Amino acid sequence: MIKRTLYFENPAYLSLRNDQLIIKIPDVENNDTLPESLKTKNVRSIPVEDIGVIVLDNRQVTITQGALEALLENNTAVISCDSNRIPVGLMLPLCGNTIQNERFRDQLDASLPLKKQLWQQTIQAKISNQASVLKICRAAEVRNMMKWIDEVRSGDIDNIEARAAAYYWSNLFKNFYRHRDGLPPNNLLNYGYAILRAIVARGLVSSGLLPTLGIHHHNRYNAYCLADDIMEPYRPYVDKLVVSMFDEGKADLDKDTKMQLLSIPTIDVIINGQRSPLMIAVRQTTSSLYKCFSGENRRIIYPEM
Repeated sequence: MIKRTLYFENPAYLSLRNDQLIIKIPDVENNDTLPESLKTKNVRSIPVEDIGVIVLDNRQVTITQGALEALLENNTAVISCDSNRIPVGLMLPLCGNTIQNERFRDQLDASLPLKKQLWQQTIQAKISNQASVLKICRAAEVRNMMKWIDEVRSGDIDNIEARAAAYYWSNLFKNFYRHRDGLPPNNLLNYGYAILRAIVARGLVSSGLLPTLGIHHHNRYNAYCLADDIMEPYRPYVDKLVVSMFDEGKADLDKDTKMQLLSIPTIDVIINGQRSPLMIAVRQTTSSLYKCFSGENRRIIYPEM
């Protein structure tokens, strides 16, 4: 079952009752001019087990410890936004699998050649999906990108990823420079990637893996190196969504654009020959990654556009 994504842009009070997340809007509850019947309708309840991601985008959102504990126990990714309403923090459960210790050991014991091969597969899948986005959205020439896929070697020692990225971004948007602090649509991409990162990190924890220990990324200050690795082939799905939004003239991170970007977990993808919501597909990917670490498989399962 696809988990729900909840977004709180206005002040709210979140608590727990009978395994339900109770949502109250203070502005309504404290308004003495409103009838009690309307105040009662203001209170909503959602089963905690149905929630996959929560985005807290207002400094006046209050959440009780009981609600937070229940959300984390159900492997919900809790995203906190800064004063500019950009995702700035991510909270995940410490324990997401019943045999986590064993899975940690398999991950830690993974050999360098295996990690290089997994990175090769990851970049090949990313470039393939980027090529599909260019073909679908811009009808661009992609024969060179398809050729580059075969040229990616173990560990991508030739940095084919960068070559493909330069061609990809120059053809996806006009006069565009991909940079975190750059002009739109960088803001839309950043927000979408933050949501995607939370989904992937959640999937890794569910599979009993440490999101911090990457197969390629290894920044000592990055707590989600593995999430940043595994999300690479999924980025083009965010790109495709942003292209459609930007082409329609949407360049600001307002409520409408955020709601569209928060639909990322439910985007349909094709994985293992079957159609699946992106959030479910990520779980298949992270599960296959563990099987690579444990020696059961040699390939990560990634979606194909």
